[in-house]
Amino acid sequence: MAIERWEPFREMVSLRDAMNSLFQESFIRPGAPLSDGGSVTLPLDISESEDEFVVKASLPGVKPEDVQITAHGEVLTIRGECRAEEESKDKHWHVRERRHGMFQRSASLGAPINADKAEASYDNGVLTLRLPKSEEAKPRQIKICGPSQAQVGQTTAKH
Repeated sequence: MAIERWEPFREMVSLRDAMNSLFQESFIRPGAPLSDGGSVTLPLDISESEDEFVVKASLPGVKPEDVQITAHGEVLTIRGECRAEEESKDKHWHVRERRHGMFQRSASLGAPINADKAEASYDNGVLTLRLPKSEEAKPRQIKICGPSQAQVGQTTAKH
Protein backbone atom coordinates (compact mmCIF):
# COMPACT_ATOMS: atom_id res chain seq x y z
CA MET A 1 0.00 0.00 0.00
CA ALA A 2 1.49 3.30 -1.11
CA ILE A 3 1.19 6.41 0.95
CA GLU A 4 -0.41 9.24 -0.96
CA ARG A 5 0.26 12.84 -0.06
CA TRP A 6 -2.86 14.84 0.83
CA GLU A 7 -3.38 17.89 -1.36
CA PRO A 8 -6.11 20.14 0.10
CA PHE A 9 -6.57 22.08 -3.18
CA ARG A 10 -7.39 18.88 -5.08
CA GLU A 11 -10.63 18.55 -3.12
CA MET A 12 -11.73 22.12 -3.69
CA VAL A 13 -14.36 22.70 -6.36
CA SER A 14 -13.89 25.55 -8.77
CA LEU A 15 -16.50 28.30 -8.68
CA ARG A 16 -17.51 27.43 -12.25
CA ASP A 17 -18.09 23.76 -11.37
CA ALA A 18 -20.09 24.73 -8.28
CA MET A 19 -22.31 27.11 -10.27
CA ASN A 20 -22.86 24.54 -13.04
CA SER A 21 -23.89 21.97 -10.44
CA LEU A 22 -26.24 24.47 -8.78
CA PHE A 23 -27.98 25.32 -12.05
CA GLN A 24 -28.30 21.68 -13.12
CA GLU A 25 -29.94 20.75 -9.80
CA SER A 26 -32.16 23.85 -9.55
CA PHE A 27 -33.96 23.88 -12.89
CA ILE A 28 -36.19 21.29 -14.52
CA ARG A 29 -35.44 20.62 -18.14
CA PRO A 30 -38.33 20.12 -20.59
CA GLY A 31 -37.27 16.49 -20.99
CA ALA A 32 -37.64 15.77 -17.28
CA PRO A 33 -40.41 13.22 -16.68
CA LEU A 34 -42.17 14.96 -13.81
CA SER A 35 -41.68 18.03 -11.70
CA ASP A 36 -41.61 17.75 -7.92
CA GLY A 37 -45.33 18.52 -7.65
CA GLY A 38 -46.25 15.54 -9.84
CA SER A 39 -47.36 17.66 -12.76
CA VAL A 40 -46.00 17.52 -16.28
CA THR A 41 -43.85 20.39 -17.53
CA LEU A 42 -45.00 22.23 -20.66
CA PRO A 43 -42.32 23.66 -22.95
CA LEU A 44 -43.32 26.82 -24.84
CA ASP A 45 -41.95 28.93 -27.69
CA ILE A 46 -43.23 32.52 -27.71
CA SER A 47 -42.47 34.99 -30.50
CA GLU A 48 -43.70 38.52 -31.02
CA SER A 49 -44.28 40.72 -34.03
CA GLU A 50 -45.67 44.24 -34.21
CA ASP A 51 -49.28 42.96 -34.38
CA GLU A 52 -49.36 39.62 -32.56
CA PHE A 53 -47.81 36.99 -30.34
CA VAL A 54 -47.34 33.43 -31.60
CA VAL A 55 -47.17 30.73 -28.94
CA LYS A 56 -46.25 27.12 -29.69
CA ALA A 57 -46.63 24.39 -27.07
CA SER A 58 -45.52 20.77 -27.40
CA LEU A 59 -48.44 18.54 -26.40
CA PRO A 60 -47.73 15.11 -27.90
CA GLY A 61 -50.49 12.59 -27.26
CA VAL A 62 -52.88 15.17 -25.78
CA LYS A 63 -56.35 15.50 -27.26
CA PRO A 64 -57.42 19.07 -28.07
CA GLU A 65 -60.54 18.66 -25.92
CA ASP A 66 -58.28 18.00 -22.89
CA VAL A 67 -56.67 21.46 -23.18
CA GLN A 68 -57.99 24.75 -21.76
CA ILE A 69 -56.55 28.08 -22.88
CA THR A 70 -57.37 31.31 -21.04
CA ALA A 71 -56.15 34.87 -21.45
CA HIS A 72 -56.50 37.52 -18.78
CA GLY A 73 -54.95 40.87 -19.72
CA GLU A 74 -51.41 40.01 -20.76
CA VAL A 75 -51.26 36.61 -19.01
CA LEU A 76 -51.82 33.46 -21.04
CA THR A 77 -52.57 30.17 -19.26
CA ILE A 78 -52.58 26.73 -20.86
CA ARG A 79 -53.76 23.80 -18.74
CA GLY A 80 -54.82 20.26 -19.37
CA GLU A 81 -54.12 16.63 -18.79
CA CYS A 82 -52.03 13.92 -20.46
CA ARG A 83 -53.87 10.67 -19.84
CA ALA A 84 -51.96 7.44 -19.22
CA GLU A 85 -52.77 4.17 -20.94
CA GLU A 86 -55.11 1.87 -19.10
CA GLU A 87 -53.33 -0.57 -16.82
CA SER A 88 -53.77 -4.24 -17.60
CA LYS A 89 -52.76 -7.16 -15.46
CA ASP A 90 -51.03 -9.01 -18.30
CA LYS A 91 -48.59 -6.13 -19.00
CA HIS A 92 -45.29 -5.80 -17.19
CA TRP A 93 -43.54 -2.52 -17.91
CA HIS A 94 -39.79 -2.57 -18.51
CA VAL A 95 -39.51 1.15 -19.20
CA ARG A 96 -42.21 3.78 -18.75
CA GLU A 97 -40.90 7.26 -19.51
CA ARG A 98 -43.77 8.87 -21.39
CA ARG A 99 -45.23 11.64 -19.31
CA HIS A 100 -48.77 11.76 -18.03
CA GLY A 101 -50.66 13.87 -15.51
CA MET A 102 -51.95 17.40 -15.15
CA PHE A 103 -50.08 20.33 -16.65
CA GLN A 104 -50.43 24.09 -16.42
CA ARG A 105 -48.26 26.88 -17.71
CA SER A 106 -48.79 30.62 -17.45
CA ALA A 107 -46.75 33.22 -19.29
CA SER A 108 -46.86 37.00 -19.16
CA LEU A 109 -46.73 38.32 -22.71
CA GLY A 110 -45.86 41.91 -21.79
CA ALA A 111 -48.85 43.44 -23.59
CA PRO A 112 -52.61 42.83 -23.49
CA ILE A 113 -54.09 40.70 -26.25
CA ASN A 114 -57.41 40.68 -28.07
CA ALA A 115 -58.73 37.25 -27.03
CA ASP A 116 -61.82 37.59 -29.26
CA LYS A 117 -59.64 37.45 -32.38
CA ALA A 118 -57.24 34.75 -31.13
CA GLU A 119 -56.76 31.60 -33.21
CA ALA A 120 -55.70 28.15 -32.00
CA SER A 121 -54.63 25.20 -34.13
CA TYR A 122 -53.31 21.76 -33.24
CA ASP A 123 -51.16 19.74 -35.63
CA ASN A 124 -48.86 16.76 -34.97
CA GLY A 125 -48.81 17.35 -31.22
CA VAL A 126 -48.02 21.07 -31.47
CA LEU A 127 -50.53 23.65 -30.26
CA THR A 128 -50.11 26.97 -32.10
CA LEU A 129 -51.80 30.12 -30.79
CA ARG A 130 -51.99 33.37 -32.75
CA LEU A 131 -52.80 36.12 -30.28
CA PRO A 132 -53.35 39.57 -31.80
CA LYS A 133 -52.33 42.47 -29.62
CA SER A 134 -55.07 44.79 -28.42
CA GLU A 135 -55.24 48.18 -30.12
CA GLU A 136 -53.86 49.89 -26.99
CA ALA A 137 -50.78 47.65 -27.07
CA LYS A 138 -49.84 48.29 -30.70
CA PRO A 139 -47.09 50.83 -31.29
CA ARG A 140 -48.15 54.21 -32.59
CA GLN A 141 -46.06 56.72 -34.45
CA ILE A 142 -45.99 60.27 -33.13
CA LYS A 143 -45.30 62.94 -35.73
CA ILE A 144 -43.01 65.78 -34.80
CA CYS A 145 -44.17 69.28 -35.62
CA GLY A 146 -41.50 71.65 -36.84
CA PRO A 147 -41.09 75.15 -35.35
CA SER A 148 -42.97 76.81 -38.24
CA GLN A 149 -45.93 74.41 -37.86
CA ALA A 150 -46.09 75.03 -34.11
CA GLN A 151 -46.14 78.82 -34.66
CA VAL A 152 -48.88 78.51 -37.28
CA GLY A 153 -50.97 76.54 -34.81
CA GLN A 154 -50.43 79.19 -32.14
CA THR A 155 -51.32 82.14 -34.40
CA THR A 156 -54.55 80.49 -35.56
CA ALA A 157 -55.52 79.76 -31.98
CA LYS A 158 -55.17 83.47 -30.98
CA HIS A 159 -57.36 84.82 -33.78
